[in-house]
Parts: sequence; structure tokens; C-alpha cells
Amino acid sequence: MILGPMSSIDIIVFCLLLAPQLVLQAGLFDTVACILNCLPFLLLQLPYEFIRDQVFARSADVSPFTRQASMFEDFVIRCVRFAFANMPARIGRVFLSKEVSLPFLRYRMLRHGYLRPPVHWREHRGRGFNGIWVAADPTKRPDVVVYYIHGGGFSMGSGNFYLEFLVTWHTLLRESGFQNPSMFILEYTLVPKACYPKPLEEAIRGYEYAVSMAGQASNVVVAGDSAGGSLSLSLMLHLGRQDSSEKTDVPDQTAQQQKPGMVVLISPWVTLITDENKTTSSDFLNAEALRTYGLQYIGAADMHDPLVSPGCCHDADWWRRASPLEEVFIINGEEEVFAPDARRLKKMLQDFGITARSHEEPSAIHAWPVVSIFLVSDKEKRLKGIRLIVDEIRGRMLQDNIVKT
Repeated sequence: MILGPMSSIDIIVFCLLLAPQLVLQAGLFDTVACILNCLPFLLLQLPYEFIRDQVFARSADVSPFTRQASMFEDFVIRCVRFAFANMPARIGRVFLSKEVSLPFLRYRMLRHGYLRPPVHWREHRGRGFNGIWVAADPTKRPDVVVYYIHGGGFSMGSGNFYLEFLVTWHTLLRESGFQNPSMFILEYTLVPKACYPKPLEEAIRGYEYAVSMAGQASNVVVAGDSAGGSLSLSLMLHLGRQDSSEKTDVPDQTAQQQKPGMVVLISPWVTLITDENKTTSSDFLNAEALRTYGLQYIGAADMHDPLVSPGCCHDADWWRRASPLEEVFIINGEEEVFAPDARRLKKMLQDFGITARSHEEPSAIHAWPVVSIFLVSDKEKRLKGIRLIVDEIRGRMLQDNIVKT
């Protein structure tokens, strides 16, 4: 299932679904206060800066992202940039919640002629973890399982928000030659309800479930974006621990668990607290807000613990034990806050003898493969990021699956 691009009507429907949930989840007072706080930006700053850059400014004077984006993309990203820097997480959480995202996806499906989803998905509640299982044929064992951990600064996000992106990914996996690709999307506990180590513990249990459904770990692709990329790396470092010699807060119950076939990192948050994360003119992320989110997730833990902040691990042997069977694939935007750390991660892994490949999209922003699905109108540009990921998975894992069967 690949739905068409977003329209202005879609935006109106999303706002209509969002409004009552803001009142229900965040409260009337906080909702009104947030709206009042946004009014100067919406009525004055946004129109002025948007018209200035789109109409009057020279190309060299606007951000690299604005130069190549459509007016719709540029307008929405300006709003998201303001929201990320100025809106409290308790408000932002509602935008990405199941109560808004799932009805919106069902509306989008109806608008494109789908009365029922063409793929099977269901919520799964396990012991100590929850998630969403997506499968082409739930009665047969999958030939590949993408275990996806969503982003959102550890404080926002839901599997349902990512469903359209992931079902599109699932569709392209089938088109690439996989017979019964499946996905498990982890719903980990968000800050402030929990901080480290609980989300990682849930990620470990979710991985065990994904392996059990795949039949063997080599058929699993661990993937995640942003904070989910960080948790994916933390999970791998956990699997690479050697007889509890690496001192951490997470019990060493699955250190002997088999490693996955691949790891796919979309704009990963590699080092939670670092001066390398700098705000750019293009990206919607804000370094100061990221630091706040990172500290809230870390809580009382050591910010230099590799399982808390994977970029703090410089132990070559540990990384080699943690590396997947095939490769680590990193995809990020050239203009995003996390770009320097993503480049450093790739170089470090390669220096340690680990197979690591990457694609850095010119002038692109954070999590651009996800953003493109929602904002880009051109079909090929919308699907470019997912196609790059699927091509990597196909090249590394499809032939192996054919040989095994």
C-alpha cells in the first residue's frame, strides 16, 4: 500500500482530529496557553520569513533545504522547527499519538480507495513490551522481519504515527522479492513515564519477540530513526556484551542472544550529550531542546555509559561483538543536526573492521525518508529514502534467504 501525497484537505482533517485530543490529553488550559504562545509566530514571524525567503531573498541567502524544497515542504518544516524548539513535549506527544495518527491513517486509506488495509497489522502485548505486528500473511513464517524502534526524542512518537511510512516500506520489500516480509514496531515507554533503562529493556524483549517470529536472528533487520536509532545501537551493544564485563545498569540476561542480519539507522542520535550536535539553518531539530530531551531520558544514569549513549563506546572489540552479521547501513541528511555524529559513527565502525555503509542526502534534513512520505509530492522523491534502504536489505539478505530455503 503506497498512498498518494498529502493535500491541504489532509492537513485540515489532521487538525480536526488533533484539536479534541489536545484538550483530552494535554488539558484545556495547556492547549489554550500553547495556542496563545504560537500566535505571534503564526501571525507575524512565519508569514514574514516565509514570504521573504520564497519571494525576495537570493538563493544564496536561504537555507540549503529551502532552496530545494517545495513551498509546502518549506512551510510545514518551518512550523515543525518552531514547535520542536518552543512546544512542550506533553503537547508534541499528542500530535504523534495513536489517538490522532490511526484515525488519520484510516482516513487517508479511505481517500485512496482502501476500505480495509491490504496488509495485516495487529497490536501485540507481550511480557514487558508492546508493539504492532505487520505481516503480508500472518499464517506463514516471514522471510525477513524488520524490527523498528521509532524516534521522538524518547518523549514523543508512537508506532501508529509511523504506520504509513512502514507499510510503504513493507510494500517495497514485497516488490523487491521477499515473499512474506513482516515488521514489528516497538511501543516503548516514553519520558516522563520512564527513563533509562526501561526503554532499552523493552527494546531487548521486543527483539527477542522479533527473533522468535523470524525463526532465526539472521532474518531480522534492526532499524530505527533518531532516538530509535540510539536505542537500536544500545540494543546491539547489549547483545555484544561479554560475560557482564561491561558494567551497565541493564541485567545481562540476553548477552548470548544471536545478532541480527542487518542494522538500519535513519538519522541516528548516536551521542546524546555532545557539542557536535549543532542547530543548522535547514533542520527542524534544535540542539538545545535535544540536550533537554537527552538529559530527561538519561535520568540518574551515567551519560557516558555506552548503553545510554552509544557514541560514548570507543571499544573496538565491543563494537565488533555487537556488529550485525551483514552490515550497518546509515542514512541521514546533509543538513541535519546529527550529520557530524553519523559520519563519525560510520568512520569508527569501518576503522574497527565492521561493514558499514551510508547514504547522506544532499541538502536534506533529519529523518528525511520519513518526512518525505508525508510532505513530498513527487512520487520518486517521496520513495527515494525507502528504496535506498530496501535495496540495501535486498542486496544483503534476500540471496541469503533464498539459499536457506
